Order: sequence, then structure tokens, then C-alpha cells
Amino acid sequence: MRSIRPLLAATGLVAALALTATACGPSEDDATGRPAADSAGGQKAGGSLPGGLAETLKKHGVDPEKWKNGEWKNWDGDKWLREAKDFVNPVIEGLWKPDRMKSAKDPAKTMAAGDVSGDRGVTDPEPEPVRAEPEKTPYHDYAAPVGKVFFDSPEGSMVCSGTVVKDPGNPGRSNLVWTAGHCVHAGSKGGWYRNIVFVPAYNDRGKSAAALEHAQPQEVAPYGAYWADWATTSGEWLADGGPTGGEGAPYDYAVLHVKPEKGTKSLEETVGNALAVDFDAPEISRIDAMGAWGYPAAPPYDGLIMHKCVDRPGRLSISPSTPAMYRIGCTMTGGSSGGGWFRKGDDGKSVLVSNTSIGPVTSGWLAGPHLGPGAEDVFTTMSEKFAGH
Repeated sequence: MRSIRPLLAATGLVAALALTATACGPSEDDATGRPAADSAGGQKAGGSLPGGLAETLKKHGVDPEKWKNGEWKNWDGDKWLREAKDFVNPVIEGLWKPDRMKSAKDPAKTMAAGDVSGDRGVTDPEPEPVRAEPEKTPYHDYAAPVGKVFFDSPEGSMVCSGTVVKDPGNPGRSNLVWTAGHCVHAGSKGGWYRNIVFVPAYNDRGKSAAALEHAQPQEVAPYGAYWADWATTSGEWLADGGPTGGEGAPYDYAVLHVKPEKGTKSLEETVGNALAVDFDAPEISRIDAMGAWGYPAAPPYDGLIMHKCVDRPGRLSISPSTPAMYRIGCTMTGGSSGGGWFRKGDDGKSVLVSNTSIGPVTSGWLAGPHLGPGAEDVFTTMSEKFAGH
């Protein structure tokens, strides 16, 4: 097994992420607004839903007032909204309590070794496993933009990882989170997942399960929960994404726009950092090292501790008709899905270049999409939708 210490020293990835947060939780300062038509996801005083969201639910035969009282658990037929324009995610205050977060399962996108062969496009030799290392604590000092994405699916409560990214439309006040498409939408055979929230610096002090048994909410979610009021993913993931990634895997990325369950301060201001997204990364052969961060939840991990892997990337081809994906050696398992992949940019700062999408059943490596023009379009659409708000 290769040591990752030389790579850590060479890339400077850890140092680039080591920015102290400017606040310890959402506050009422620097209020941010949203276009009136995009207020879906909020909950007005008295418990009623915003008009736009309520109308969307009604069009699909869903009683808006029953939704937050449990109707969201109905995944039957056309009540599982699928189309890009039909995303709904109303805030249900207090739903994501610490115990519910801890019980969330990983939506691992695993594939058998035989699913990848060298004669299907360009695939480099399988990398040697790189042992995932726990991130130093407190996380907000070493990897402030990283957190966990929680959501509900027909199989129950699920968990992924995500990263706070910079928003050109709101400099210094981003509310954007990068994650995987399969963490927000089921792909070709399903629809949008529900109750999607982002919890930055989850379990900031890296406490064990025993230490968190009677934990206060602020110990588990030091910055609170940020609910997605809009989500977008690629058309390819919607059309071709599947339980093991499928031909949608090279397009398995998503962007969330979030707002705090309590308070109004932007996500970037709250955690004190955000990463730029690089949609024009050099060819894989020219990248010396790439690091993946996330919260692995499938055995032997328990989802409580943030981990990282750094390795030189190779190429993985799913199909001759789709772009090659990045692949690195890494022992992280499901739950790390959606976590950001970073490299050192030309200015010496870390930039996000991919996210964890798929890995083998036995772990040992991870693969993530190359972020090109299609990913940039998804990101730009989201930024422009909320520009100045």
C-alpha cells in the first residue's frame, strides 16, 4: 500500500484548505433574499408553503399541507417528481435531528470489477489502494468547505458528502454546494430525493459514536442545517443514471442552492470558506496529484469522521461514447459519494475538479467525472438563477 504523505506534502492541498471559519453558526446578519418565484423550500409563518412550491405539488396531485406532515413519504407513481423543473424541498424544521443524521445510510454506487474493461474506451491500470486518512480536527480549521448531504429516498434516510463552492453571482456570499447527481436524483428509474440538507463540518471535533450518544445538536451540526431550495444536475444523469452509475456516471454531478434552517447568513460567510470550481482542468496525465475528501459511511467506516485520500489520477472509461472519468486509489466507501476532489491550481490554491461518483464493491479506488462544458453550464445556470440574491 502506497504512503500518501509525500503527495500531501507536494500538493499543499491541506494547507490550502486550512482556513478558520469566521462564525460558529448562522446568524441574522447580512440577510440574503431570493427571487419571489424561487422561494420554494421555505415555510411561512403558520406552516403554510410558499405559493410556487404549493402549486407544483398540486399539479402532481399532492396536498401541499399534508406534505410536511408526512405525505413526502409517498413515493408512488407521479408523486415522485422527476423532471428538472419539478424540484421541491420544503423545510421541515427539526426533521434532521442528530439521531436521524447518525442513522442515515450510504447510497453507494458500486460496480463489480468485471464492469470495467480496458477494451471499452481508454482505461488506465487499476490503481493501488491508498488508505484514507482522518482529517485533523476541528474540521473548520482544515477543511471548512466540506460537509455532509442528507436526504430521504424510498429506501430510507441517506447520506452523501458535499463541498461549499464559490458563486460568481454572489462573491463572498455563496450558498452553493457541489455534490453528486446520485445524491439528489435517482436517475433514469426515479426522481428527486426529498428533505435534502447540507451540514457543513459535520461532527466538527471528530467525536466517536459513544461520545456523540447524548450529543447536543451543535456538537453534530456546528453551523446548523442548510436546506436545498433548488437543485440541478445533468440531463445525462436524469436520462442514464442508474444504481451502479451506468452511462450517466461520467455526468454524475449536481449543484445545490441552500438556505439555513434558522437565520439568514450565507453559507460561505458562515463557514468562512468556499472553493472555486475548475471546469478547464489539464489532461489527466498532467495532474500530479488529486485529493478526495468526504465522510465514508459503509463498513469499515461509520460516517462520523471526515477522511481524505491523495493520489495521482488515472483514466476510467465506462463507455466509448462518454468522457473518461478520473480514478484514484482510495479506501473510502459509500457515504463519501459527492465529496469534492481537489487539485492545486496555478495560483497555488485548491480548486474543485470533480466529485466522488463510483467505486468497486470491495473499495480500493474511487472514480469521479471530468468537469467540462456540460458541468459548467449546470453550475452557471444555478449561479445566474440566484445572482445578487
